[in-house]
Amino acid sequence: MPAVSLFVDTSVWSLALRRDSPQDGAEVAALIRALESGDPIITTGLVLQELLQGFSGPKSRQAILEHFSSLPFLVPDRDDHITAAELRNQCRRSGLQVGTIDALIAQLCVRHSLTLLTTDRDFAGVAKVAPLKLWHATASVASTERIAVRAWPNPT
Repeated sequence: MPAVSLFVDTSVWSLALRRDSPQDGAEVAALIRALESGDPIITTGLVLQELLQGFSGPKSRQAILEHFSSLPFLVPDRDDHITAAELRNQCRRSGLQVGTIDALIAQLCVRHSLTLLTTDRDFAGVAKVAPLKLWHATASVASTERIAVRAWPNPT
């Protein structure tokens, strides 16, 4: 089975990196598996910025910067911003509240045929109005290993 290119949302990275939160969720397990198997994981400056704002200590900052330095980095262009605004407006007309950043992340995933790995339920609504591919847990996801032990040192 070919590897799926994942765009990992801030919600999953944040859970994986926190020492004070459970890390046995299916999404974190999927991230760990992707990291360990070398599956493509894509990011953008929006996710990096949100993580750096949430983990503000110098050790945390350095660990995040080091680990994100090896990830492919999508940079939205003018058309991405225009299409994301249209997507957000379409969601609003459908009764869905979607933030500006989430609309742009969804647009990047659609444009680049990426599967979004997230715990943010707002994206399920976006997927109803746009061809957004969302990662879904399967029975094969049983790992409860801590990302801090197996793939990333915990930023403290």
